[in-house]
Amino acid sequence: MSELESIKKTLVQYDQEHILQFWDIISSDERDQLLQDIREIDVAEVASFFKTAVASLNEDGAKLDDRLKPIPPESYGSVKRSSESELQCYEEEGLRQISEGRVGVLLMAGGQGTRLGVTHPKGMFDVGLPSRKTLYQIQAERIIKLENLAYEFTGKRNNITWYIMTSEATMQPTEEFFAKHHYFGLKEENVVIYEQGLLPCFTFDGKIIMDQKYKVARAPDGNGGIYRALRDKGILDDMERRGVKYLHAHSVDNILVKVADPVFIGYCVLRGADCGAKVVEKENPTEAVGVVCQVDERFKVVEYSEITQKTAERVDNDGRLTFRAGNICNHFFTTEFLRKIGNDFEDKLILHVAKKKIPFVDTDGQRYKPEKPNGIKMEKFVFDVFPFADNFLTWEVNRNEEFSALKNSDEVADKDNPTTARNDLYALHCRYIIDAGGKICCSKGSVPVCEISPLVSYAGEGLECLVANKTLKAPVLLRHPTEEKNVAITNGTNGCSKDDH
Repeated sequence: MSELESIKKTLVQYDQEHILQFWDIISSDERDQLLQDIREIDVAEVASFFKTAVASLNEDGAKLDDRLKPIPPESYGSVKRSSESELQCYEEEGLRQISEGRVGVLLMAGGQGTRLGVTHPKGMFDVGLPSRKTLYQIQAERIIKLENLAYEFTGKRNNITWYIMTSEATMQPTEEFFAKHHYFGLKEENVVIYEQGLLPCFTFDGKIIMDQKYKVARAPDGNGGIYRALRDKGILDDMERRGVKYLHAHSVDNILVKVADPVFIGYCVLRGADCGAKVVEKENPTEAVGVVCQVDERFKVVEYSEITQKTAERVDNDGRLTFRAGNICNHFFTTEFLRKIGNDFEDKLILHVAKKKIPFVDTDGQRYKPEKPNGIKMEKFVFDVFPFADNFLTWEVNRNEEFSALKNSDEVADKDNPTTARNDLYALHCRYIIDAGGKICCSKGSVPVCEISPLVSYAGEGLECLVANKTLKAPVLLRHPTEEKNVAITNGTNGCSKDDH
């Protein structure tokens, strides 16, 4: 039996024979592309995915209140509730693991900047800082600085491997961007860029949608696609070959993220966690953010819509929300746990369904862009592995120090936009300077423009020799001597120029 005959048989079996309806009129090259699309789809598997998706759409949306429990104290660590000696202990353990080459970073960077008003990957977005650094550059330089801090602490130098998961739309631009900028000072072999998978889009009656006569309509399988991609793209094999044991996973669009945070790594390692999540305290009961809690004695992220208002407003004796652990897509995994997910549980992850307006070709081969939802896209979420953890921990951090999302353009939303991201970074860096004994002068009522290169300081350390007992006039940019001097800088009022830092 030829390959085409075998494909036809499978398509008929799962009621998808329409995929080949234009076979006789498309070109040879187009036939090759269509065959490649079909080869990349496990028709039996995606047909079962559709059945699961339809079942979830038809659920009655019952609330989870009676099955919900808050995070038990023994699993709920916190920056605020930890002593200085405890934090130092966690940080030192994290730095030791980094110096041994056991720490890697999983960056979820599959999103395009559509909501930001740009057509390139989010990681390439210029937030408008004085340095004009992109999200990718900021995070790369935090890795470099952390490697140096680990070396200074242990006397042993090693690398943090940076695994960057892209999508079909962002893979090539990301590779070209990193190559153009010489990997921002990192070793090329320690930046591993790979692509997440795609899932076909379906009509509501279970037909795979055709985007063109020769092309199946597909969409990225969500940030939860990271587990299948790690397995199928050989990334888990690469981690084990390098001796990477601990991974810090996060999304690309958090400008304040502490990449490979040694405190978080150390806390999880010393407590024997196989999976962990950083959280921030919810601002109010109605904040539209998922909360980490327990459902049926297993850890999960529960969306605000899945519980009643009464439960969302429930408070403890100290007046804080009972269900306050806001999820920020910032996680810890052991490589062993990721292997377990890939081998045993990936096909058991929940499928989340979204009704979408999906371009399609009709039976005459005409392509249309629908005005209302005409099908579904399916995706998996990164946090849906929490129930499979044997020792899950949460680590609560201060929002103003570690979380400021960049999702929208200034024109379409008044939060999570470039202005709020810049201002949150400026405010944090101002606090770093003040904590180091310096002062900043700026116009009354304005947010001081203050940027500290990650190559100068990872999290506020080492600034005393630069700013103690000095008054700096905004705008301020502290740079490392190795950085190009292509940005104007305002001198401190004491006459000490910051151009050399």
